[in-house]
Amino acid sequence: MVISGSLSYYFIKKRLNSVIFLVSQRLTVQKLFNRNPTMEKEFVRLLNQHPGILYKICQVYCQEEEDRKDLFQEMVLQLWKAFPAFRNDSNASTWMYRVALNTAISNYRKGMRRPRSSPITLSLLQIPELPERGQEEMSHLYAAIEMLSPVEKALVTLYLDEKSYEEIAIILGISKSNVGVKLNRIKTKLEKMVKSITY
Repeated sequence: MVISGSLSYYFIKKRLNSVIFLVSQRLTVQKLFNRNPTMEKEFVRLLNQHPGILYKICQVYCQEEEDRKDLFQEMVLQLWKAFPAFRNDSNASTWMYRVALNTAISNYRKGMRRPRSSPITLSLLQIPELPERGQEEMSHLYAAIEMLSPVEKALVTLYLDEKSYEEIAIILGISKSNVGVKLNRIKTKLEKMVKSITY
């Protein structure tokens, strides 16, 4: 997935401000941002260091642009709420993936109550053009990934992002050996699904 540029401080600040507005019914702005300015700048710096994480998760879990925007804002809000507890014990990207994926999976489960589906397309994933045969194969693969469960999508996303089994285990809260077993099962499942799509 190609992410152009990095998130600017002002873009994140703007998104954070819109998140504040959306949750002002539940929380007061004072309560949500009763933190020092240094913490706010550190949070924005952290988001700027890993801009693709939130976008990748939004792309995998939401087909509609408005849903992606809503999920993005919800993930930023949940990251902000969890930020004071982040102690740098783990890698920052691992922590971000964990919070963001948990938010996306919760959001996905809430959204399952309303019927809505559209197939995943190469244009949504911003995948560069491939030769005709390769493009067709990628289209089938992403159509199969779309049919996976939320947890399986999370595993595939992290694997395709070249995370190690250990990092995936930490992010998803499962054992390292369980990651390997699940990925092998998903691989077999995807192969069958792609074959059924192509035939």
